[in-house]
Amino acid sequence: MTAADFLPPVWLRNRHLQTVLGSSPLRGRRGARQLLEMAPRTRELILDGGGGVRLLGLHSVPARGQPHGLVLLLHGWEGSAESTYMRLAAAKLLQAGYEVFRLNFRDHGATHELNEGLFHSNLIDEVVGAARDLANRLGSGPMAVGGYSLGGNFALRLALRAPAAGLALSQVAVVCPLLDPARTMDAMEQGFPPYLRHFENRWRASLRRKRELYPQLHGFDDRVLAQRMRELTRWLVERNTDFGTLDRYFDGYSIAGGRLAGLQVPASLLTAADDPVIPVEDFADLELPPGCRLEISPWGGHCGFVEDAALNGFGERWMADRLARTPAA
Repeated sequence: MTAADFLPPVWLRNRHLQTVLGSSPLRGRRGARQLLEMAPRTRELILDGGGGVRLLGLHSVPARGQPHGLVLLLHGWEGSAESTYMRLAAAKLLQAGYEVFRLNFRDHGATHELNEGLFHSNLIDEVVGAARDLANRLGSGPMAVGGYSLGGNFALRLALRAPAAGLALSQVAVVCPLLDPARTMDAMEQGFPPYLRHFENRWRASLRRKRELYPQLHGFDDRVLAQRMRELTRWLVERNTDFGTLDRYFDGYSIAGGRLAGLQVPASLLTAADDPVIPVEDFADLELPPGCRLEISPWGGHCGFVEDAALNGFGERWMADRLARTPAA
């Protein structure tokens, strides 16, 4: 299965339709129904991210048989373990016989009370720590990792750090990964306004929730929250990180250019040339080592890849196909 196999009908080749349908409530309900029908044994589990950080996720085991392996799934910014793509990918992987852990990043998925500090995109160390804790608790062999959008960025950074962290990973597969945060910010500001408003509103709601839980630590007022995305990010960086400037913050989690050249874990990347959020131009300069593959579809939008009127998804099928492969495949 490759990006060339994604051939939606003509009426489904609009980037915005793909993006909106990809995370539509109908597909979300389909994912919930598929998980329910498979009746996996699912439980909440809090992982140790190190330094007192706690991250919560959902661990699901197939109802029958011995699992073939363990897959860690990472969601996008302001998504959660219950996001549509996370449910659908988990269902496909469970169907293939894998146990799945859907991790919530800090301050995602109604987990704001678990940690005092605010989420930001350079918090890779706690995700590495959580993955190591997960492997120690559940893993009997190498673990595979899948990610979407910002979660794809985290998944690839996790793979870069895995050898030094003593973490054995068999495969990484990512859909529409964020490569260059600065260019993505520019693209969102210059692109279709509803996407920027969507992320702004979700982030503001998250910050309000954090303020409610920890008013003594987060005393920012509504004037702060009224800022647009770039200025709100600058406020976060200057007051809640050690990066000092927005440019250094963006550079801290960029994986553009040659930053993935040192990957020692087989990786597959799927993106769409018409992605309205992640500029496809970012992938032109990407340097990947042998054993890694980039696939670009002409269509798909941002994490959409809807195949037909029944809203079947190529993205979750591709994810399960990649993560079920052996490293030599």
